[in-house]
Order: sequence, then C-alpha cells, then structure tokens
Amino acid sequence: MRLARPTSTVLVVSLIALGIIVGRLTPPIIVRLGGTPPRLGWVAPLMLLAGAVVVGIFAYNTWQTLHRKHERMTADHGIKMLSLAKSCAVVASLVAGFYGGFALGFVDNLDSMLGKERFVRGLAASVTSLLLLVAALLLERACRLPEDDDASEGGGKGKSSRAKRRPDPNPA
Repeated sequence: MRLARPTSTVLVVSLIALGIIVGRLTPPIIVRLGGTPPRLGWVAPLMLLAGAVVVGIFAYNTWQTLHRKHERMTADHGIKMLSLAKSCAVVASLVAGFYGGFALGFVDNLDSMLGKERFVRGLAASVTSLLLLVAALLLERACRLPEDDDASEGGGKGKSSRAKRRPDPNPA
C-alpha cells in the first residue's frame, strides 16, 4: 500500500498555469467562432466562497480533533477528508487559473461596461477559487496524523513508528 503524499506545489502551479492559458484563450476563440463571450454572474464566486467556507470548517474540525484534542478518527472518515481535500485542491487550481485567465482577457476592455463586468466577476471567481484552494490544502494538512507519543518521549530517534517503511508484500 502506498502512503498518500501531500499535494505538490508543482502540480498546483501547473494546473493554475493550464487554467490561465485555457481561460485566456477562451474569449478570442468564442469571438472567432462567431459568438460573444459569456457574461459571468455572481453565482460562481458565491458558490466557490461557500465551498471554501465548508472545506475550511472541515479543516478546522479535523485539526481540532487530531491535533488539539488528540482524539482518534476512523480510517474511513480520514480517507474521505483526504480525498475531499485533494480533489478540491485540483479543481480549485484549475478553476482559479481559468477565471483568472478569463479576467485577463478583458483587461484591455475595462473602458466598456461589459468588459469591466467580465473582468471584475472573473477576478472575484478567481480569488474565491484561491480561497477554496487554501482551505483544501489546510484540510490536507489537518489530515496528517500527529507524531506517536512513544517517539516524542525519546523511545525512538525522533521519528514516529509510522514513519518506518515496511516492505510491500505485493510489489508491482
């Protein structure tokens, strides 16, 4: 069984960059195909903000349970929280980049009413996506198990007994 690794900075930055590229290219492609770029509503930033708040609450509660109160969490619940954190981090990275790139596409049109509206709402959605990303990374951090008590009492060389790697019985 492989241990879950933290979401890498390279992955997050790569997904944001990919989102920026796609978001920046979307308005010109729509115009070239004979359409008009969509007007953004406030629903997307508000839903992203609501998601960030919910994931942030999960992160706070998980941190309190594992690190402050030193209570146990079932493995099933821990896996659900970790998968929620990882999926939110990936989606929030892409969405933040996309809306940021979409907003960048209208920097030149800030003098028009629709251009300013698209820029402001795209920027708002991008910022709230970044808030969701931060909340997801905090939840992922909260899911890390605290060090074992016997390792911190000097029973080991400063490492947890969980940190010892056992050979994989089914090598792939």
